[in-house]
Amino acid sequence: MSLKDFEILSKLGSGSYSSVYKVRRRADNHLYALKQVSLGTLAAREKANAVNEVRILASVSNPCVVAYYEAFLDYSSGSLCIVMEYAAGGDLLERIKQCRKLDLRLTEQEIWRAFGEIVQGLCALHEMQILHRDIKSANVFLTSTGGAKLGDLNVAKVAQAGLHNTQTGTPYYASPEVWKDQPYDFKSDIWSLGCVLYEMAALEPPFTAKDMDSLYRKVVKGVYTPLPDSYSPDLSIMIRNLLQVNPISRPTSKRLLQLLTRGGHIAPSPHTPTLLLKTIHFPKNLHDLDQAFPSPKYHSGAARQHLHNMSFDKREVSSRNKSLSQRSESTRPRERRMSQLKESIGLKLPAAFRLPPIRHSKDHM
Repeated sequence: MSLKDFEILSKLGSGSYSSVYKVRRRADNHLYALKQVSLGTLAAREKANAVNEVRILASVSNPCVVAYYEAFLDYSSGSLCIVMEYAAGGDLLERIKQCRKLDLRLTEQEIWRAFGEIVQGLCALHEMQILHRDIKSANVFLTSTGGAKLGDLNVAKVAQAGLHNTQTGTPYYASPEVWKDQPYDFKSDIWSLGCVLYEMAALEPPFTAKDMDSLYRKVVKGVYTPLPDSYSPDLSIMIRNLLQVNPISRPTSKRLLQLLTRGGHIAPSPHTPTLLLKTIHFPKNLHDLDQAFPSPKYHSGAARQHLHNMSFDKREVSSRNKSLSQRSESTRPRERRMSQLKESIGLKLPAAFRLPPIRHSKDHM
């Protein structure tokens, strides 16, 4: 496999030592995202991060995490290429910037949907003892149907024992413990998740400043501007519980998944954790690298993407039908009496549409 097997259509983005392209694979004519990492100028640690991303992406099998298809070494350019799922909707940061430019806001339904799917992806990582360590709006990718997927696992780390000290991530989304150079764990991802949730509603991160010192002081205090009144108290309560300065007070990703399911924001879906692949060590001989990569997953990945594109609509219909059924059971006697009363004066009782979302107090977060 080489870059000649792909038609490069456009450049999606670039970093300090890598670029991501929208490509068409000649073998199946499907669209993919191809990340090209130039290995020649990388330090040993950066090379390790690059192959670590391959390991983690290939290990995770969840519809809310960007899918892995293949990794190979392109000898002509001396670069590592990672073929991933293409997100036709761009990234969440682009969506937020678009709303800000047009003076629009994301609807609460859009926010809960995206948040719920990010939580599902994060929960899948945490179940495998993987810390993402760089959750931000630019690393949440949107499908053509509006689904959200967690991606860019370049600095993700497999937790061994205890806490971690390596400082990484993006300043606006970094947790207080990271800012203070303190050990951190999975709860640091939860703080970053809270920043993303706030940004979806307010169209800007909860903590901004003109310089790093001012930003540091704001983050460690954990004080931010309240959300606009157009959003429900549920959303504010959720954000408040994620942006707790003390990491012990933040919920786990598993607990968040339970709350979102119970609140009707996402439908329960079965998930089977997968095994983490063995560590890929960067070889002394570059030609040995191809042999270390996991097998291609084009067929299984394409099937998973197709199922995910269909799944939200099905879950939404199922959840709505369930809510209507429950409401019908709980309110039937009262509605029967109201119907009789209204019919007696020539009126018809309107059909129920949906139940309001269940509110959770802070004590239950």
